[in-house]
Parts: sequence; C-alpha cells; structure tokens
Amino acid sequence: MTKKVPLLGLFFFSIRITSKSSVSGTFAPMNVGTYQTLEVDRITTPGAFLTDGETDVLLPTKYIPPGTEEGDELKVFIYRDSEDRIICTTQIPYAQVNEFAYLKVKDASAVGAFLDWGIDKDLLVPFREQKNKLQRGHWCLVYLFLDEKTDRLAATAKIAKYFKPEITVEEGEEVDLLIANTTELGVNVVINNSHRGLIYESDLFHDVLEGDRIKGYIKSIREDGKIDVSLRKVGLENLEMGAQQILDELKSANGFLPLHDKSNPDEIQSALQMSKKNFKRSVGILYKKKLIILEKDGIRTISK
Repeated sequence: MTKKVPLLGLFFFSIRITSKSSVSGTFAPMNVGTYQTLEVDRITTPGAFLTDGETDVLLPTKYIPPGTEEGDELKVFIYRDSEDRIICTTQIPYAQVNEFAYLKVKDASAVGAFLDWGIDKDLLVPFREQKNKLQRGHWCLVYLFLDEKTDRLAATAKIAKYFKPEITVEEGEEVDLLIANTTELGVNVVINNSHRGLIYESDLFHDVLEGDRIKGYIKSIREDGKIDVSLRKVGLENLEMGAQQILDELKSANGFLPLHDKSNPDEIQSALQMSKKNFKRSVGILYKKKLIILEKDGIRTISK
C-alpha cells in the first residue's frame, strides 16, 4: 500500500504558486524523479524548505540530517507525494527516472502493483504497464518513467521499448550490470542501463543476487545483436588474472594445491571460483613461466 503523507497546510501550496513556470501552466522546474543539490532556505515546523534559487520544496522534518542549518546544501531526491505535491527526501531510492531496476512487489490493489524502491512512498506499476498480473512478493524488472500528462513517476514492466536499438558497447569493454532474473541458460542482465545481456551459467564464477549492481565485461556481440557478458575479463587478460589467482591460492596453501587436469570441474569451481577450462589455461601459463611444477596429485610452486 502507498503511504500517505499528512497535509501540511499552506506551506506546500506556496511551492507551485511561487514557481515562475507554474504561472504559465507548465510544471515547476524541480526535476521529479531525480537527485538535486539544493540550499536550505529556512527551517520550519513541517520541515526544511530547500531552494534552487527559483522554486522551494519541502524536506519533511524526519528526513532532515542532524545539525542541518540554513544555508547548507543537501542532496535530495525529488518526487510527488500521495497528494500529488512536489516533495523531497534524503532517503536513497534504488533507481531514478529513466533507469531500470529489479524490485519487489509490496502490495497490489485495484489501480496496480506497488513496488518497494527504497523510500517511504511506494512506486506504482499501473495495470496497463504490467505484462503479467503482479502480486505481493513477486520480483520484476521495471523501467522508471515520468508520465508526461501528470508529471508523476511510475514504473513499467513492459521494458522492451526502453532498450537502445543501437549497440553502444564493444567486446572486452568493462560495463555496469544490473542482475535480473535467472533462466535455464544463466542470468539476464541490463548493461549500462541500455541493453539486454546474458551471463551464461558457465561464466558465473561467483554467486550473484537479483537486483545487484556489479561490474562485468562484454564477452561477445552476436550477429543478431544479442550480447553475452562475463564477470571476468576475457582473452589474455583473463588468463593472466587466473594465473595470478592460482599463485595467490598456492601461497595461502603453503605452495601446493590438490588440483590437476583430471580434477572434477565442480571441485575447481569451489576452490578457485573459475571454470576448469580457465584453470587448465592458467596452469599452462604458470608452467611455461616455470613458476609451478605439475605433480600427479596437484600443482606445486617452484622454490627459488
């Protein structure tokens, strides 16, 4: 359920009346759904009024950081409350306007589903923006948008049209990833808030959680535009990193690891968080550099 913010009298109405843009019938210049750094103009009983030099917005008392004084600058998130008034908070939402997010449904009603997105006021996914009916406890990948008619922030589960059609990444590039849902092939991700991607199960070198925001690397871009992603650098850099990891593990294990080319892939994955293929290549690098010797039951560092 959405949480209603109590009426705060005439203080709120001054926000829109004093705005230059509201006189002409357009929305106030505060950018709903985004962060802004504003100056504390005055502190009153309802809270602190912050200003961008043209428009004031209320920061309710419960969100005011201790020790805040007039003239201070605060980074706040701008949104509309349950009474459709512009307000701000120092709480940090999981996403802002024009971003993807993987969120949990807190409740559902006759108007749509309400998502937990990190601040007190829940985020609405209207029925018309749902692919399948969302129910309490569901998780879903959504895109946050600003309704041009109402200036309200909302979310949609119909996300396909919000991915960029032109590929803006290159193979080997480090990218930002949003972990979405798990499939039979691996894990779906959002790349740089712009593209769909997939991390195959074989490239999951450590556990990831739905909703995590992590770094990754573009493994390949197919002819059909689909993008494969890895959590590690690909090519030679990945092998060098794997080789260094094995050396570090050998040092921690007094120079010997009971792993070899006949070891079970799950055993290698558990011990080193790498695939057997990468293990064998990395061991090959270390062997050619005469940093290890191969024994029947494992690998050992060469004493120097």
